[in-house]
Order: sequence, then C-alpha cells, then structure tokens
Amino acid sequence: MSTITTLLGPAEIRELAERAGVRPTKQLGQNFVLDGGTVRKIVRQADVEPGDRVVEVGPGLGSLTLGLLEAAADVVAVEIDPTLARLLPTTVARHVPGLTVVAGADDEPVVLRDDAGRDRLTIVLADALDVRALPGPPPVALVANLPYNVSVPVLLTFLERFDSLERVLVMVQAEVADRLAAPPGSRTYGVPSAKAAWYASARRTATVGRSVFWPAPNVDSALVRFDRRAAPATDASREAVFAVVDAAFAQRRKMLRSALSALAGSSDLAVAALEAAGVDPQARGERVDIAGFARIAEQLRHLGPTSGRPGIVEP
Repeated sequence: MSTITTLLGPAEIRELAERAGVRPTKQLGQNFVLDGGTVRKIVRQADVEPGDRVVEVGPGLGSLTLGLLEAAADVVAVEIDPTLARLLPTTVARHVPGLTVVAGADDEPVVLRDDAGRDRLTIVLADALDVRALPGPPPVALVANLPYNVSVPVLLTFLERFDSLERVLVMVQAEVADRLAAPPGSRTYGVPSAKAAWYASARRTATVGRSVFWPAPNVDSALVRFDRRAAPATDASREAVFAVVDAAFAQRRKMLRSALSALAGSSDLAVAALEAAGVDPQARGERVDIAGFARIAEQLRHLGPTSGRPGIVEP
C-alpha cells in the first residue's frame, strides 16, 4: 500500500504556485487549504475508507487530494484549470511513493498507477458542471473544497448525475452551508435546502476559519455532510418538483396560493392543488419540506387534463 510522506504545508504550497506561475483567482473561486489538520478533518468526517472511489472537484494544488490518498482512497480529480491539472501529477508522485504517471492522449485523463496496477489518481480536465460521466468504477463519495462561486450548482449537479454517490462532504462558505443544511421553517431554508433534500439528508459538521486558506477569504467556511436517501415517493418527476420549489421561493414572502398561481394556471387551481396535497394555501414556501413539494407537484400534474390548463408538463 502506498503511503504519504507528508501533506502539503504553507511553504510548499506557495512554492508550487510560484513555480507554476499560479495566482489564485476569484473568477475560479480558488482558495487553497494550507493546513494539514483541516485536510485530515475533511477526510475523517467524510468517512473515507481504504479502496473507496472518491471524486474530488477542484483539487487545486493537491492538498485534499493527498489527504484522500493517505486514507487509501482511489481519487478522480476534476480540475478546470489546465495549469493546475498539469501540475498535480508531479506533486502527487513526489509525495506518494510507488506511483507511475500514465499519460493518456490529449483528450484523455492522466492516471497515477501503483505497482499493483491500481489507478490511485485519475485527473480529468473539465468544467465540473459539464461532466456527465467519470472514468473507472462509479464513485461512492464526493469530497471537495468546492469553489465558492459554483458550490451549490456543482453539488446539485453531481448528486443528480451520479446516483452511486452514497455520501458527500464539502467545504463551502458558512452562509451557504447554513442554507444547504437548513430545515423547513428556518429563516435560511430555501431553494438549495429543498433541492438538496431531494437527494440526501444534510448537516453542518464543522466551521473552518479563514486562516487555513491562501489567499484568506473574506468569509468563514464550513463543512457540510450529505448522506444519500431515497427521493420522496411520488409520480411527479424531479424536474416537476423542482419547478414547484423554484416558484415557491421566487418571491419569498408570497403565500403559496399566489406563488404557484402561474404554475397552476390560476390562484383557484393553486389552492385546489395545495389543499389536495395537504398543504395550507396561506403557508409560505419556507414551511414546506421536500415531501410536501413533491405532493404539490403531483397534484399540479393532475390538473392538466381536467382544467384545460397545462399544469406541470412532465419531461
């Protein structure tokens, strides 16, 4: 089994970046983790086990990548920055003895393979939002320090496209973490909370201070853990349920009978659907859990044939 000699420290991270001419950019949401203790906390709270196939989005200079390899996981790293993607194999090979870099064709991933022929690290150069398939066995976990500017879209996209993901542990802005883990009825509950709940249960597990990053962000960060669960039982599609969620929060202070009137065809039809779903028409979206939104979508779907209105059109 390959072992890690050391994780990346502050001096080496800055040296790597300088040597490669890399300057973290706000455009790509790049904030590199300097602290090995934080890296190990992320890996530990993700319950990474030896042999797990883990996808990491935005590996950057490789801090978390090395932590995942230290835990004996096999990692698929999705990196949008070509310079960082080219730098990562050399960095990992220097820290993990016994790995050989296997370079693919221009459009194929770079693989680091151990002496037993096991692919320990596969580097995919791509925008995570465009990724629809990953090389190798399906991943069982997503573990990542997500770029701040795309954290929610990336999270929801991967939960949708990779149903093999049993658990997710991501580091995001503390404010975003609160929204993702918020229960119905709380002031931070909204579209991200409800949509994430379609796929998984969520909980915030730790706060991460600004000093562990380079450059230090202007906000605190937090770790959020997601555990996959079955979607609500409904004959409405996920797209239909999410359309109801979007409409319910488009104007947050509106009662549902008004917020859903356009989707239903009228306020009266919205009231009929809400009552049939067991939801108070005068409630607001922040009071409804994902199962409630699924029931509403189901009732709106049934409006179409009887009301002469489109209701929710299934894909």
